[in-house]
Order: sequence, then structure tokens, then C-alpha cells
Amino acid sequence: MLSSRFFFTGLSCKAGPLQFSVAQLDASQGMVVMTDKDSNVFFLSGSSWSKLGSVPLKHVSVGPAGIWGVNNENKVYKFAGGDFFPVSGQELNQLDAGGEGNVIGITDSDSIHCLNASNVSPTEQEGSLNWNTWSGQLKHLSCSPNVCWGVNSNEAIYYMEISPKSCNTKGWTKVEGEAVKAEVGTDGRVFVVNRFGNLFERVGISGKTPGGADWKKIEFQKDIKHVSYDQGRLWLVTKCELILECTH
Repeated sequence: MLSSRFFFTGLSCKAGPLQFSVAQLDASQGMVVMTDKDSNVFFLSGSSWSKLGSVPLKHVSVGPAGIWGVNNENKVYKFAGGDFFPVSGQELNQLDAGGEGNVIGITDSDSIHCLNASNVSPTEQEGSLNWNTWSGQLKHLSCSPNVCWGVNSNEAIYYMEISPKSCNTKGWTKVEGEAVKAEVGTDGRVFVVNRFGNLFERVGISGKTPGGADWKKIEFQKDIKHVSYDQGRLWLVTKCELILECTH
């Protein structure tokens, strides 16, 4: 059961006993999924974690496109019919299913690839899919229906407006700051984590200023290594591998 509470600058955070050695976590559309250091995949059911599928994965993402993941050999998998099945066409190191039906991912060599909504179905099993290659190079990215944010190997931060359900883009724009992880929620709120474990939110984002205006630090007593945001809840993984669920 989720129990202990922490309070940080207007946020109320609750944490449960550490059940897993957490690798990464993703939240979207009311669902939370995670992988542990042994490549097991779990989803949050009520206040406890339940095993998801039988395929070992190092990274998993949930969103409008369904649940997708990659294994230790960078093979892409999609969840359907109660388990993950392999999808050929592109090997990826990390991916995100938060677009409006799109799946966007990056390779070991930092190249960026997009699968448009016409090739994505949450329920149908497909074989080989045709991925589009985007310009630029990134180490980590996160997408919403209208924009993607990412960081490169030099920890520079970029965003790019995208067309919903397609892979059409307007090109990457650099913003100030440095980070190693980026997260954008379905509602467009943006968070980043830097190499020191500090958490920041991008403020000033609007239709006219999609890149926002400044970074606002969210003060925590614990160093953060991973962040995800969905439906007013900020999900954090600390460097000591504690999962925190935070609300205002």
C-alpha cells in the first residue's frame, strides 16, 4: 500500500515500500507502467504493482498509441492480446508513446525516428513497420500530441512542434539549460531532470510560446533520476529508487 507522505513546495508526495529496483517509469491516460533492473515490466493496479506480460524489457512507455517497449537488444515490442510481441522495422534504445497515436524513439547512435498514427494500433498485431527519420540527435525524449522535448549527449535541451497523428515537424529549437531527462505530459506541461538530480518545470508555455519562458526549480530533499507526469500527478523515481507520487 502507498503510505508515507512527503511535502515539498506545495506538493504532497506519497511513497510506498520499495518493492522493486526501479529502472524507469512512464504515466499517461491514467495508467502507470515501469521496468525494474531485471527487465520485468509492471503496471500500477490500485495501490500495488502487477506484472505486465512475459517479455523482458529495459524500457516501456504508455500513451494514446498503446503500450510499447524495447528490450536489451534494442528490439521494439508492442503490447496486445495480453502480452508483448516484436515489431520489426527499426531498433531503438528508448521510445515514447505519448503522441496523438504516434510512437517516437531514438537509437543507440542518437538518431530519431517516428511511426505515424496510420501505422499504429493499440490492439492489432503488426509485423514490419515503416519508421520516418527525423533530423537531429537526442539521448532521451518525450512527446505529447503537439510537441516533443528531448536532450542530447551534451545535455542541451530541445523542443519541436509536431502535427498530431503524423510525423510532420517544424524542426528542433534549443532552449537554455542542461538536463539528462525530459518529460512532457499530455496537457503540455514539461519537466526535466539534470545530472545532479534536480527537477525543473518549464513555465510560460502557451500556444504562442510553445518553448516556454524559463525553468522553475522544484525543491526536493531527494535526488531525482526519472520523472513522468499525467493527469495532475507527478511521478518521480529517486536515485535511491524510491517511487513518489506527487500532487498539488
